[in-house]
Amino acid sequence: MKVCKFGGTSMATAQSILNVKSIIESDSERKYVIVSAPGKRFSSDIKITDMLYSAYQEKFETGSCANNIALIRTRFVELAKELGLDIDMNKYVDEVEAGILKSTSPDYAASRGEYLSAVIMSAVLGFDMLDAGDVIKFKHDGTFDSELTNDLVKKHALNAKNGLVIPGFYGRMPDKTIKTFSRGGSDFTGAIIARGVGAKVYENWTDVNGFLVTDPRLVDKPKNIEVLSYEELRELSYMGAGVLHPDSIFPVQIDKIPINIRNTFEPNHKGTMIMASTKGYDIPKVTGIAGRKGNTTISMKKAMMNAEIGFCRKVLSVLERNGLSIEHVPTGIDTMSIVLSDAGLKGVDENKLIDDIRGAVNPDHIEITHSLALIAVVGHGMANSRGVAATLFNALYKAGVNVRMIDQGSSELNIIVGVEEKDYNASIKSIYNAFFGC
Repeated sequence: MKVCKFGGTSMATAQSILNVKSIIESDSERKYVIVSAPGKRFSSDIKITDMLYSAYQEKFETGSCANNIALIRTRFVELAKELGLDIDMNKYVDEVEAGILKSTSPDYAASRGEYLSAVIMSAVLGFDMLDAGDVIKFKHDGTFDSELTNDLVKKHALNAKNGLVIPGFYGRMPDKTIKTFSRGGSDFTGAIIARGVGAKVYENWTDVNGFLVTDPRLVDKPKNIEVLSYEELRELSYMGAGVLHPDSIFPVQIDKIPINIRNTFEPNHKGTMIMASTKGYDIPKVTGIAGRKGNTTISMKKAMMNAEIGFCRKVLSVLERNGLSIEHVPTGIDTMSIVLSDAGLKGVDENKLIDDIRGAVNPDHIEITHSLALIAVVGHGMANSRGVAATLFNALYKAGVNVRMIDQGSSELNIIVGVEEKDYNASIKSIYNAFFGC
């Protein structure tokens, strides 16, 4: 059996939905279909999920969500009409409107795009529809209940006589209210279903031919990655390669189910295969290059810091009290740096944070600097290859880039460098050219 998840671009138009139908009908093993909410049809279009969030906000501002619901209604009614479906989408949209007006959380509104997509897709395929809320469960504290969910998927999905369409992105709390995953959570839903039914492969269909070595907005026509490991996927996704939600590997990782990233609009392309191990494959020194801007560094100096027991713990305790998670902690004998994301620092009084660190460890010098970009060079092949670091830093030197931070994981899976944001684009291009010879 295969589990197939289709993203927002795959569900955006009648034609793209017919592409999905063709893909499913071309392989009898494709029995389980997870769908996202319709995405943009063109660059200035609005995603359905964004409309639904706006509808929830409209309710609070005016007591009604009629304006946004009208746009959503038009979109789904037209989809059904263009597809020649004999279903009354007005009835379903009416239910959504009533639910938004009664809800006390935006999660219900946000989840309805996937729900309405599933109504459309099940009618197109002639498959049964299973509401994600019936099988995907959260605990009282809001954390995902993986084992209960897996049992329910086995009970409700595995024994289905026909194919199933399941909306992505959400589940239910013990009190029956809707709770969503983070954005991109339909990837996670697909992985949950794949584990529950024991799929031989989890196909994640999107609008690109799998993972690319690096960002195509910065490098012209970068090479495709044919195969990568779960670990490599996590590293690249965390650093900004946004093809797949980074948490989506956890359910399938348990049973070592491969993930195949495919393109709905080029279904004959084999895409990228993601698996537990790439041992036995011809893998390059470097698998991928990813990065992200928007980081801040807190740098400290203190003589004899290495002999001061608890120094690092005290600094990290200050960050914990301020609700901050760290990205990296490069250290020296008398120095320590903390790399934080700008998003995490939002709303934090930086002056007070610095004063708190001073009070905790009394450094000789402390400063905070912004505009740091992090770039990760990732690949299992690095561990057994000489000269990877030399190639990386020589490329940056030739591009005139000053490296502000260096960090390498203990597994030798990646090397992360920090550069000025103004040098980010040039750094990615130079690193790619050095390893892939454009």
